[in-house]
Amino acid sequence: MLRLQLEGQRKEVAEAVRWLDDEDRQLLSLWWLEVAGELTRRELAAAVGISRQHAAVRVQRMKARLETARGIVRALDSSCSDLGRVTARWSGRPDSVWRKRIARHIRDCARCDGDAVPGEVVVPAERLLVGLALVPVPVGFTLSLAFGGKTAAAATVATASAGWSAKVLGVLTKPAVAVTAGATMVAGGAYVVTQPPGERHPQVAPTALSTARAPVAAAPRAPAPTASRSASPPPSLSASPSATEKADPYGTVVDAVDRAPDPDTPPAALPRRPESGITSSGGPRTVMNHRGERVTFTGEGYVLVRWQISPQYRPGGLVMPSWTGLKGRLFHVASGGGRRMDDPVSADGRTSGMGGPATGYTVLPDGTQQMWQNEFFYLDGTVTVTQNERGADYGITVAPSTWTAVTEDLAHGPDRGAIRYGLVRDNGKDSAPVPQYVTREEPQDPATVAQRSRV
Repeated sequence: MLRLQLEGQRKEVAEAVRWLDDEDRQLLSLWWLEVAGELTRRELAAAVGISRQHAAVRVQRMKARLETARGIVRALDSSCSDLGRVTARWSGRPDSVWRKRIARHIRDCARCDGDAVPGEVVVPAERLLVGLALVPVPVGFTLSLAFGGKTAAAATVATASAGWSAKVLGVLTKPAVAVTAGATMVAGGAYVVTQPPGERHPQVAPTALSTARAPVAAAPRAPAPTASRSASPPPSLSASPSATEKADPYGTVVDAVDRAPDPDTPPAALPRRPESGITSSGGPRTVMNHRGERVTFTGEGYVLVRWQISPQYRPGGLVMPSWTGLKGRLFHVASGGGRRMDDPVSADGRTSGMGGPATGYTVLPDGTQQMWQNEFFYLDGTVTVTQNERGADYGITVAPSTWTAVTEDLAHGPDRGAIRYGLVRDNGKDSAPVPQYVTREEPQDPATVAQRSRV
C-alpha cells in the first residue's frame, strides 16, 4: 500500500512541476541534483549566482510553490463542483494566472484544502524525488542521467536564458559531478524524468532482526524476543571453531536493513574481543562535517562513530561514509546512543532524527541499514573512514573507544531517559557482521565504494 501511495504521489509531483514558473523549474533542476547527492548547496548557489543564504531562501520558496502546485493537482482530480465553476473557462494549460486563481479557491474550500486521499499522508517532495525526479535543463542541453541502473527519458520544456545555461553547464561539467552523474549535453531544452525500474539487489546475509525497510518513522514497536539482563561474564571467544563456523568465514555476513528492536529490551552481553589499543590520525576525537575529511585508525580495539544528521540545513539523499584500505578485520559490533535516528520525537510520529514535515527528510540509499546515534565497530588492523557528504547535510564524530565504554553506552535505556536500549550485533566470531561500504581497495573517490562490502 505504501509503495502504491508513493507512486501516486510521484506522478502528482510530475504534474505539479508543470505549474511552476521557468525560474522555479530551473531551480528545481539543481535542487533535485542536490537531493540526489550530486551537488552541494555551495555548488547550487554558484550555479544560480547567489549566496548560500539566499539560495536557502530561494529553495524554500520554490518548495512552497511546488507544494501549492501539488495541491492544485489533487484539487483538479477531485469532484469539487465549486472548483468546476472556477475553471469553466480554463484552457487546460497550466500558467501563473490560473495557478493563483485555483490556489485561492483551495485556501477557501474545505473540500479541496485537504491532504491527498483521506487517510494518506502527503510525502515531502524530497523523499519522492529520490525515486522519481523531474529535472528541467536549460536551453541547449539535455541531461542524460544514469544513477545506479535508473533510466532517463527527456521531453521538451520551456526555453531558459543563455546565462542560466552557462552557469549550470559550469557546475555540471565539474569532474566530480559529471562523472558521478554520468551527465552528457546535447542540443535541445528538456527535462529529464528518472524512474528506477524494478531494482534487484544482491542477497545479503541478514543481521539480527533483519527485515524489510520501514518508512522514515521507526517500525512499530512490536514485542521482540526477550533478552534478559545477565550478570554472567560475556561469552569468551572460541579457540577451536566448529565446522559450522568454518563455513561462515569473515566477510560473509554484511549489515542489512533491519527492524528496530523492542525499546525496553536490554542488550545481550557484548563479547569481549582483545584490546591492545587504537590510534587515530585525527587524534582522540575527530569531528568530520565536510566531504573528503578522513581519519585512519590502526590497532586492535573498538571505534565509535557518532551521527549528527541536519535536515534543517539540507535534507535529501544521504551519501554514506565509507571505509577504505582495510588491512585486517573490521566488524560492526553494536548500536547505541539511546536511539535509532529514525525514532519518532514528535507526538504525531512524523518527526525524527531523520527530519520532519517542517524541515524535509534525510533519506538513506535503498538497502542501507538505518544508523543509530552511536555505532560501534571493532578493528584488528588498519582502515580509513571518509565523510562523503553530498546532498543531505550530516556530520560524524569518530574516536577510539573501549569495550567498557561500549557496554556502558548500550545499557542506557528508557529507565535513564533514553528512547531505547542499545543493540549488540557481535557474536564474538568471524561470522559477526561487517559494516556496509567497506573495501580493501583505496579508490580515488571513496563515495564510490559499493554498499555490499566485499572484504
